[in-house]
Amino acid sequence: MKKFIYVIIFFSFFDLFTQLPVMSTYAESLGASAFLTGLAVGMYSLSNTFGNIISGFLTDRKGPFVILVIGLLTTGLSLTLYNLIAEPFALLAVRFVHGLVAGFIVPAAFTFLANATEQEKRGKGSAISGAFVGIAAIIGPAFSGILASRTSVPFVFNITASFMLLLGILATFLLRSSKVTTEKTAPSTYIPIRVFFNNAGTLKAFSGAFFLMFSQGVIAYLLPLKVQSLGFDSRLSGTLMSAFGVIAVLVFILPSNRIFDKVAPIKTLSLGIGLMGISQILISQADSSTLLYMAMICYGVGFGFLFPSVNSLLIDSTTVEIRGKAYGYFYAFFSLGVVLGSSLLGWLSLGIVSGFIFTGLVLIGFAVITVIPKRKPSHR
Repeated sequence: MKKFIYVIIFFSFFDLFTQLPVMSTYAESLGASAFLTGLAVGMYSLSNTFGNIISGFLTDRKGPFVILVIGLLTTGLSLTLYNLIAEPFALLAVRFVHGLVAGFIVPAAFTFLANATEQEKRGKGSAISGAFVGIAAIIGPAFSGILASRTSVPFVFNITASFMLLLGILATFLLRSSKVTTEKTAPSTYIPIRVFFNNAGTLKAFSGAFFLMFSQGVIAYLLPLKVQSLGFDSRLSGTLMSAFGVIAVLVFILPSNRIFDKVAPIKTLSLGIGLMGISQILISQADSSTLLYMAMICYGVGFGFLFPSVNSLLIDSTTVEIRGKAYGYFYAFFSLGVVLGSSLLGWLSLGIVSGFIFTGLVLIGFAVITVIPKRKPSHR
């Protein structure tokens, strides 16, 4: 069952990463203005935020099995709608629907996985699921970029749709006998959102998820500009991103991933986000491809430490009854981080160097803040 959930997690993030290299050019090919192009790119993450939150509530009420199957099947169907698009506003509508229903999958899948994983193995389990996310980040952009150039963007999405629909059908049969115990647990219990934000563990997990994807948004926005400013070919941006992904996956899957079960997640979270902050500052000062690769390796190690840590922290800070809602908010912060990471620096009118330095200092500051409470007694 866990292996099948890992496959679902892979294709859920594969769906996300295949969009990155092709969506802006696809919107322009439909005649979209610069504003509508940016809106089309961000619309998915915006509606995905709402989908994550809705999924969290429904997962706790109905159980992750039902929401996961619905999410897979509706996402597969929404991907086929790209074949019907003829103008920019239709694209915006499809992007909204696609992001909304795709948001159902990840919180339900991770809730399913968390509830089926032994507590003492939750760190290693989070690392393995992170490896599938990392592999999707490596394969997805290359797959869609190459295939779309030879066929079309809707054709690429049709392939992803086929996988989603197939997984939805398989999940109906393979996971039915593995329903976890949340299915009928207190369906009418109302959990105010402030409960999660009053809990130090869930608050740090949400913040870690936000800053993780905030930094990703900054990398996606500024790294190609940095590479271009140094006079390198744009292909270097792709290889740098692949290098970071490979390093992160190695951290996830090597035997060293046992550290996530041995060390308190708040410590590995602080280490991971700190390394990502240092890498941003290194990128700002890099003047050669060698230094850029070193900075991205540092970033990959930081990412590899951070992703399992925030998942472990969330598991440790929640119970089975409210874990669906917690994962819903958790991945909503993921989506918000992507949107703000790529747009905030533009609003602040920061240059390439100052943008990386600003982001690096923010991440390092958060790394320091996360460990400060641990040095103080929490009670008399």
